[in-house]
Amino acid sequence: MGAIESWGEEKESAYLYRVLAEAEPAADRRTLFAALAIEAEKQAAIWEHQVRLSGTTAPPAYAPSWRARLVARLVRRFGPERMRAVLAAMKVRGMSIYGEGEAEHSMPTSIEEVGRRHRAAGASSLRAAVFGVNDGLVSNASLILGVAGATGVGNHTDFILISGVAGLLAGACSMAAGEYVSIRSQREMFERQISMERDELKQYPIEEAAELALIYEARGLEKEDAARMATRIVANPERALDTLAREELGLDPSALGSPWLAGASSFAAFAVGAIVPLAPFLVSSGRTALLAAVALTAASLFSVGSVISLFTGKSALWSGARMLLIGGSAAAITFLIGHLLGVNPG
Repeated sequence: MGAIESWGEEKESAYLYRVLAEAEPAADRRTLFAALAIEAEKQAAIWEHQVRLSGTTAPPAYAPSWRARLVARLVRRFGPERMRAVLAAMKVRGMSIYGEGEAEHSMPTSIEEVGRRHRAAGASSLRAAVFGVNDGLVSNASLILGVAGATGVGNHTDFILISGVAGLLAGACSMAAGEYVSIRSQREMFERQISMERDELKQYPIEEAAELALIYEARGLEKEDAARMATRIVANPERALDTLAREELGLDPSALGSPWLAGASSFAAFAVGAIVPLAPFLVSSGRTALLAAVALTAASLFSVGSVISLFTGKSALWSGARMLLIGGSAAAITFLIGHLLGVNPG
């Protein structure tokens, strides 16, 4: 990124910080954003000086882009916390103060703790897998029972089988594509932010340390301790990049995996759930297959609900019964609608 583009980025950040300072109801956070606006203006001045030294035409007076004006309106309408993901993508620092849970983003008390506190990737992956299986189970069971209701209970097994396979493949591919795009976009945003932070660390490490110190101070550290810790962090470029991503931008580098792996995992999780109500039709037919599909689906819904209780802390029995009721109701409604419509595939 050139000096003029970097100047524009810092001016945009300063503009958005001022908007945040106006919209933020908490006094300490207003103070933080006002101070960050001043720091961003200082960094913009450094880039403007670089432009002049290079002999390039000096930047014109800054005017907010349409995107910055739109985000500013949304911040004023919905508040800074609800817009933190968008603001982080626009390189607005300090978003870690709106972290999802204090335990995940609590204030480090020593430099050794910096960067250690982040989400448990394993638990997050397990939770995503469980919900992926549940999506496949409920959606394909509903599809299969809806087709069975429309074509006649126990009749036209081949038609039901084709519909179930199509539902499995379509749903799994859709889940995989959506997850791939989501993770790919997150990675691109993260890579862009890290690249910009790396350039800024080289260009003005003192100013970067000052910004980081302001964030630590806003989160409860004494001013002198915040400044000391920020200076020590910025002195180590590799640690500084990781810390700036977490503390300034609210990004978690460890939470972003491979888009291909995420897509494949989503495909597999959905397919595992979707195969359950379909399996009986692969080995049997008629009412026997339909009743087996209903029994397998019911047992699986209860099991998935019980596993979900690991993440919610609720009773396994209650969670299993609730999932059975919800999923069973969806399948029953679809079956009823199919039965009322009634078709003859010929």
